[in-house]
Amino acid sequence: MLRSTARRNPPTLEETRAVARTATRILTSHGLTCCAFGSLACNLYGTLRTPNDIDLVVMTRSYTQEELKDLIRRSDSRFYLVPSRKPFATYKVFYYRLAGYRRSCKVDILLPGIMNIPTITSGRIVKVHDIPVMPLSALLLLKLQGWSDHRASTRPDMIEKQYVDVQDINQLLRIASTRGLWMQSETWLPSDFLEAAGDRIAEYVDEYPSSGASWEAIGYDMN
Repeated sequence: MLRSTARRNPPTLEETRAVARTATRILTSHGLTCCAFGSLACNLYGTLRTPNDIDLVVMTRSYTQEELKDLIRRSDSRFYLVPSRKPFATYKVFYYRLAGYRRSCKVDILLPGIMNIPTITSGRIVKVHDIPVMPLSALLLLKLQGWSDHRASTRPDMIEKQYVDVQDINQLLRIASTRGLWMQSETWLPSDFLEAAGDRIAEYVDEYPSSGASWEAIGYDMN
Protein backbone atom coordinates (compact mmCIF):
# COMPACT_ATOMS: atom_id res chain seq x y z
CA MET A 1 0.00 0.00 0.00
CA LEU A 2 2.77 2.44 0.85
CA ARG A 3 4.41 2.07 -2.54
CA SER A 4 1.27 2.66 -4.62
CA THR A 5 0.24 5.65 -2.50
CA ALA A 6 3.73 7.12 -2.87
CA ARG A 7 3.27 7.21 -6.65
CA ARG A 8 0.15 9.35 -6.25
CA ASN A 9 1.92 11.72 -3.86
CA PRO A 10 5.53 11.63 -5.05
CA PRO A 11 8.44 13.29 -3.27
CA THR A 12 9.15 16.92 -4.01
CA LEU A 13 12.46 18.01 -5.47
CA GLU A 14 13.64 19.25 -2.09
CA GLU A 15 12.63 15.95 -0.49
CA THR A 16 14.62 13.88 -3.00
CA ARG A 17 17.64 16.09 -2.42
CA ALA A 18 17.29 15.83 1.35
CA VAL A 19 17.06 12.03 1.18
CA ALA A 20 20.12 11.90 -1.08
CA ARG A 21 22.07 14.07 1.36
CA THR A 22 21.11 11.82 4.25
CA ALA A 23 22.02 8.59 2.47
CA THR A 24 25.31 9.85 1.05
CA ARG A 25 26.38 11.31 4.41
CA ILE A 26 25.79 7.94 6.05
CA LEU A 27 27.84 6.18 3.38
CA THR A 28 30.61 8.76 3.59
CA SER A 29 30.70 8.44 7.38
CA HIS A 30 31.56 4.76 6.85
CA GLY A 31 34.47 5.68 4.59
CA LEU A 32 32.64 4.90 1.34
CA THR A 33 32.85 6.96 -1.84
CA CYS A 34 29.48 7.39 -3.52
CA CYS A 35 27.60 9.65 -5.90
CA ALA A 36 24.16 10.26 -7.34
CA PHE A 37 23.33 9.48 -10.95
CA GLY A 38 20.08 9.00 -12.88
CA SER A 39 17.31 11.59 -12.88
CA LEU A 40 18.39 13.25 -9.62
CA ALA A 41 21.90 13.86 -10.94
CA CYS A 42 20.46 15.17 -14.21
CA ASN A 43 18.32 17.63 -12.25
CA LEU A 44 21.25 18.73 -10.11
CA TYR A 45 23.15 19.61 -13.30
CA GLY A 46 20.19 21.65 -14.48
CA THR A 47 17.64 19.52 -16.34
CA LEU A 48 14.01 20.40 -15.71
CA ARG A 49 12.41 17.07 -14.83
CA THR A 50 11.69 16.49 -11.14
CA PRO A 51 13.06 13.08 -10.05
CA ASN A 52 10.71 10.63 -8.34
CA ASP A 53 13.45 8.50 -6.81
CA ILE A 54 17.17 8.39 -6.08
CA ASP A 55 19.94 6.39 -7.73
CA LEU A 56 23.26 6.08 -5.91
CA VAL A 57 26.40 4.22 -6.92
CA VAL A 58 28.86 3.21 -4.20
CA MET A 59 32.50 2.56 -5.09
CA THR A 60 33.17 -0.55 -3.04
CA ARG A 61 33.96 -4.24 -3.34
CA SER A 62 33.60 -4.82 0.39
CA TYR A 63 29.80 -4.67 0.51
CA THR A 64 26.97 -6.12 -1.53
CA GLN A 65 24.02 -3.94 -2.51
CA GLU A 66 21.87 -5.54 0.19
CA GLU A 67 24.57 -4.96 2.81
CA LEU A 68 24.78 -1.30 1.84
CA LYS A 69 21.02 -0.90 2.16
CA ASP A 70 21.14 -2.47 5.60
CA LEU A 71 24.06 -0.27 6.63
CA ILE A 72 22.07 2.85 5.76
CA ARG A 73 18.89 1.51 7.36
CA ARG A 74 20.64 0.75 10.63
CA SER A 75 21.98 4.32 10.71
CA ASP A 76 18.61 6.01 10.14
CA SER A 77 15.28 4.34 10.94
CA ARG A 78 13.47 6.40 8.31
CA PHE A 79 14.96 4.06 5.71
CA TYR A 80 13.23 0.71 5.37
CA LEU A 81 13.16 -2.40 3.19
CA VAL A 82 10.24 -4.06 1.40
CA PRO A 83 10.36 -7.49 -0.31
CA SER A 84 10.37 -7.23 -4.09
CA ARG A 85 7.15 -8.09 -5.88
CA LYS A 86 9.08 -9.77 -8.69
CA PRO A 87 8.84 -13.57 -8.67
CA PHE A 88 11.94 -15.32 -7.30
CA ALA A 89 13.66 -11.99 -6.49
CA THR A 90 16.09 -12.25 -3.59
CA TYR A 91 16.64 -8.52 -3.11
CA LYS A 92 14.54 -6.02 -1.18
CA VAL A 93 13.36 -2.63 -2.38
CA PHE A 94 14.74 0.31 -0.40
CA TYR A 95 12.67 3.33 0.66
CA TYR A 96 12.87 6.42 2.83
CA ARG A 97 9.77 7.34 4.85
CA LEU A 98 8.65 10.90 4.08
CA ALA A 99 6.45 13.24 6.09
CA GLY A 100 2.74 12.79 5.42
CA TYR A 101 0.41 9.84 5.13
CA ARG A 102 2.03 6.79 3.51
CA ARG A 103 4.62 8.78 1.58
CA SER A 104 8.03 7.46 0.63
CA CYS A 105 10.99 7.92 -1.70
CA LYS A 106 12.61 4.94 -3.42
CA VAL A 107 16.40 4.68 -3.21
CA ASP A 108 18.36 2.42 -5.57
CA ILE A 109 21.86 1.41 -4.50
CA LEU A 110 24.18 0.17 -7.24
CA LEU A 111 27.81 -0.83 -7.61
CA PRO A 112 30.32 -0.17 -10.41
CA GLY A 113 29.97 -2.69 -13.22
CA ILE A 114 26.21 -2.96 -12.86
CA MET A 115 24.63 -1.45 -15.99
CA ASN A 116 28.19 -0.67 -17.14
CA ILE A 117 28.57 2.01 -14.46
CA PRO A 118 32.27 2.96 -14.38
CA THR A 119 34.31 3.20 -11.20
CA ILE A 120 34.66 6.86 -10.26
CA THR A 121 37.38 8.17 -7.98
CA SER A 122 36.49 10.69 -5.30
CA GLY A 123 38.45 13.41 -7.09
CA ARG A 124 36.13 13.26 -10.11
CA ILE A 125 32.91 13.44 -8.12
CA VAL A 126 31.40 16.91 -7.87
CA LYS A 127 29.26 18.37 -5.09
CA VAL A 128 26.00 20.08 -6.05
CA HIS A 129 23.70 21.30 -3.26
CA ASP A 130 25.89 19.29 -0.89
CA ILE A 131 25.19 16.06 -2.79
CA PRO A 132 28.03 14.10 -4.46
CA VAL A 133 27.19 13.77 -8.15
CA MET A 134 28.55 11.62 -10.97
CA PRO A 135 30.71 13.48 -13.54
CA LEU A 136 28.63 14.92 -16.36
CA SER A 137 30.42 12.90 -19.04
CA ALA A 138 29.59 9.54 -17.45
CA LEU A 139 26.05 10.64 -16.59
CA LEU A 140 25.32 11.67 -20.18
CA LEU A 141 26.61 8.41 -21.65
CA LEU A 142 24.72 6.30 -19.10
CA LYS A 143 21.54 8.21 -19.90
CA LEU A 144 22.21 7.50 -23.58
CA GLN A 145 22.66 3.81 -22.74
CA GLY A 146 19.31 3.87 -20.93
CA TRP A 147 17.64 5.37 -24.00
CA SER A 148 19.08 2.65 -26.23
CA ASP A 149 18.04 -0.11 -23.83
CA HIS A 150 14.53 1.28 -23.38
CA ARG A 151 13.80 1.57 -27.09
CA ALA A 152 15.02 -2.00 -27.64
CA SER A 153 12.83 -3.38 -24.84
CA THR A 154 9.74 -5.51 -25.45
CA ARG A 155 8.00 -4.09 -22.38
CA PRO A 156 5.60 -1.21 -23.14
CA ASP A 157 6.47 0.62 -19.90
CA MET A 158 10.18 0.48 -20.75
CA ILE A 159 9.63 1.56 -24.36
CA GLU A 160 7.70 4.59 -23.11
CA LYS A 161 10.66 5.69 -20.99
CA GLN A 162 12.76 6.40 -24.09
CA TYR A 163 10.91 9.68 -24.66
CA VAL A 164 11.74 10.92 -21.16
CA ASP A 165 15.34 9.86 -21.83
CA VAL A 166 15.39 12.00 -24.97
CA GLN A 167 14.32 15.07 -23.00
CA ASP A 168 17.07 14.44 -20.45
CA ILE A 169 19.73 13.76 -23.08
CA ASN A 170 18.96 16.88 -25.10
CA GLN A 171 19.02 19.05 -22.00
CA LEU A 172 22.25 17.42 -20.77
CA LEU A 173 23.85 18.04 -24.17
CA ARG A 174 23.06 21.75 -23.93
CA ILE A 175 24.38 21.87 -20.37
CA ALA A 176 27.54 19.97 -21.36
CA SER A 177 28.23 22.35 -24.23
CA THR A 178 27.68 25.40 -22.03
CA ARG A 179 30.06 23.99 -19.42
CA GLY A 180 32.71 23.30 -22.04
CA LEU A 181 32.71 19.52 -21.69
CA TRP A 182 35.09 17.97 -24.23
CA MET A 183 34.65 14.22 -24.40
CA GLN A 184 38.05 13.61 -25.97
CA SER A 185 39.54 14.63 -22.61
CA GLU A 186 37.49 12.09 -20.65
CA THR A 187 40.12 9.38 -21.07
CA TRP A 188 39.47 8.03 -17.57
CA LEU A 189 36.29 6.37 -18.84
CA PRO A 190 36.74 2.70 -19.86
CA SER A 191 37.53 2.26 -23.55
CA ASP A 192 34.77 -0.31 -24.11
CA PHE A 193 32.26 2.05 -22.47
CA LEU A 194 33.33 4.85 -24.83
CA GLU A 195 33.24 2.57 -27.87
CA ALA A 196 29.72 1.43 -27.06
CA ALA A 197 28.73 5.06 -26.55
CA GLY A 198 29.99 5.90 -30.03
CA ASP A 199 27.63 3.33 -31.54
CA ARG A 200 24.75 4.64 -29.44
CA ILE A 201 25.45 8.24 -30.45
CA ALA A 202 25.27 7.23 -34.12
CA GLU A 203 21.97 5.48 -33.36
CA TYR A 204 20.69 8.57 -31.53
CA VAL A 205 21.66 10.99 -34.30
CA ASP A 206 20.07 8.70 -36.87
CA GLU A 207 16.83 8.92 -34.87
CA TYR A 208 17.22 12.62 -33.99
CA PRO A 209 19.36 14.28 -36.70
CA SER A 210 19.09 17.74 -35.14
CA SER A 211 21.12 16.51 -32.16
CA GLY A 212 24.23 16.01 -34.31
CA ALA A 213 25.51 19.54 -33.78
CA SER A 214 25.15 19.14 -30.01
CA TRP A 215 27.26 15.98 -30.01
CA GLU A 216 29.85 17.72 -32.19
CA ALA A 217 29.93 20.62 -29.72
CA ILE A 218 31.28 18.29 -27.01
CA GLY A 219 33.88 16.64 -29.22
CA TYR A 220 32.27 13.93 -31.34
CA ASP A 221 32.88 13.81 -35.09
CA MET A 222 29.51 13.18 -36.73
CA ASN A 223 30.79 13.15 -40.33
